[in-house]
Amino acid sequence: MNDSHPDPDQVPDQAAGAPEAWDEPSYEPAAPAPLGVPRSPTGNADVDAGLDRLADVDHLTADGHIEVYEDVHRGLRDALTALDVRPEPSPSNRHRS
Repeated sequence: MNDSHPDPDQVPDQAAGAPEAWDEPSYEPAAPAPLGVPRSPTGNADVDAGLDRLADVDHLTADGHIEVYEDVHRGLRDALTALDVRPEPSPSNRHRS
């Protein structure tokens, strides 16, 4: 017998309850699961709020992550920008001429 064609007596009978060898792959997304990435407090309330917001992605499917990441990025950018803003001197600290 030709090696390229298996002997019909040696091919498993799919109708006899054997699992299908060529099942179609499932394209259903997996359920959301926590990533388990630890988040340590920084001491900066704005930054810590952004880190806490990242925990929201643990309960979302991947297509919902982008909104959270953009929100956190915006908040972190604002927190960094706030560090660069120098407060104006209060009236009591101004030099009098």
